[in-house]
Amino acid sequence: MIALNSKQRKLLEGAAHSLSPLVIVGQEGVTDGVIAMLSSQLNSHELVKLKFNEYKEEKRELAAALAQSTGATLVRIIGNIAIFYRESPEEEKRMFKKQLAKLAKTAEPKD
Repeated sequence: MIALNSKQRKLLEGAAHSLSPLVIVGQEGVTDGVIAMLSSQLNSHELVKLKFNEYKEEKRELAAALAQSTGATLVRIIGNIAIFYRESPEEEKRMFKKQLAKLAKTAEPKD
């Protein structure tokens, strides 16, 4: 998991805006299958939306647990949708690395 600043979060939120949820938490809750699916989708896409059809009251705790178990970063929860980010293990599939690194740099104070 990486810590994101507000500019990095905005970048990822904007990129996720047009995405459809690839993983859904249904009446069975967060199962090993949901964790495996989220991890698999993160390997393929880096940025993934997960929709809570059930367990909406516990979505914050469940999303945090999913991020922990998959090694992903929880970007934001908007309504019943959680956005997760995890850098791709394959260098050529990394879509956000340069942009996130650029936004992570802090401005040097001028003398």
